[in-house]
Formats: sequence, C-alpha cells, structure tokens
Amino acid sequence: MNSLLRARNNTLLACLALCLLPFSTMAQELPDPTRFEDDIRRFEAQDRQSPPPASGIVLVGSSSIMYWNEDAIEDLAPLTVIPRGFGGSVMHDLLYYLDRTVLTYRPRAVVIYEGDNDTGRYRIPNDVIMEHVQTGIDRIHESFPAARIYLLSVKPSIAREDYWPIAVSLNNQYQSLAESDPRIHYIDVATPFMQDDGKVRDDIFVEDNLHLNEKGYDIWAEAIREVLMEHEAQYE
Repeated sequence: MNSLLRARNNTLLACLALCLLPFSTMAQELPDPTRFEDDIRRFEAQDRQSPPPASGIVLVGSSSIMYWNEDAIEDLAPLTVIPRGFGGSVMHDLLYYLDRTVLTYRPRAVVIYEGDNDTGRYRIPNDVIMEHVQTGIDRIHESFPAARIYLLSVKPSIAREDYWPIAVSLNNQYQSLAESDPRIHYIDVATPFMQDDGKVRDDIFVEDNLHLNEKGYDIWAEAIREVLMEHEAQYE
C-alpha cells in the first residue's frame, strides 16, 4: 500500500512539474534587457547635446522603429515626434527602459511597436506579451493620465511567415485592448503590406525579408501618419 501511495505521489509531482515547466522556462527565456544599455545611453547623450521638445510624441519599439529613427521626424511632420526605437527589443525590454525612453520626455502620446520579436524570435506567449503591454500602458497613465497610446500591429514578413498566425492573434488582442479605452488607439500597419491573395508583398523588404526597404517604409509611414494626424494635429 505504501509503495502504491509513493508511486501515486511521485506521478502527481511529475505532472505538477510538467505543468509548471512552461512558466519557469518562459521566465528563463525572456532576453536580458541590459543588452540595450549602450543604446539607451546613446539616446541620453543625444538628449544632453540637443534636448528634445517637450510634450512630443514618443516613437518607441524594436528594429522597425529603430531603422526609422532618422526619417520619422520628416515623415510625420508637422507632428512633433521623438524617435527612440532600439532594435531587437521585446515588450519586456521596453518595460525595463520605460523611464528612460518614454517617461523622461513627458510625452503627450506614445507610439509602441513591439510583438514582432516577441512572437517571431523569442516565442513569448501572447498572454505574457499582453501582460507586459498592459503594465506599460498602466505605468504611462500613472504618470500622464491623458496620454494617448498608439499600438502598432505586428507587421507581416516573409522571414517570419510561419509565425504570422500567432502575430495575427496578438494583433486582435491589441485591437480589443484599444477598444476598451478611448486613450488607446490601434494602428493597422499589417493590412497595407498584404496582397489580395492573403500573402505578404515581396517588394517591401531588404535582403533579410524581415526589415522594410524604402517602399515599405513609405507604406508604414503613411498608415501611421494618417491616424496620428487625426488625433494629434490639434495638439501641435
């Protein structure tokens, strides 16, 4: 009888361990945010040399924002924008640096592009991503209750085609979150990149089939500018 009880208990413990494994593994697989410390310090050095304008629109997120940093100001003119993209980031990284990349600028609005690396590179579950997104929004609104938050959809790409269904699900969750709060807006940058047959265009990427070329950024900028002008032009 004792041996049977021990065997049953061991089986229960093994099942419990398997149930908990994804969560502990998830925690271990979140990348170390400090890998971007040099990038953030470069932003801070730029700010000391040339302080950005007050009450601007902060653009923050992963490489799709980072490669747009130099052109975004012109592309979104006459809106006052502060580009602070740091490439390869996930939403958890943005949370880590939120004080230094967003809150320090006392923004009237924040544009966020995260989820591409979360889903397509690090395989972070969507519910975890959404927890990070909600935490970030809550922290922004704690400091600036009236700030508008613009969530950019994850864009499709040839390189991450296998993970696109997961990204679509995340985009749907972004959109639902935006519908729950008038201060949050969803910007669809995915649909303009799709063909009629449901496949992503093949003429909008550089050689890696992940990052946008000039044509891709023209489409990207137009989609973002249209929504920002509707809501933010009145504050210029």
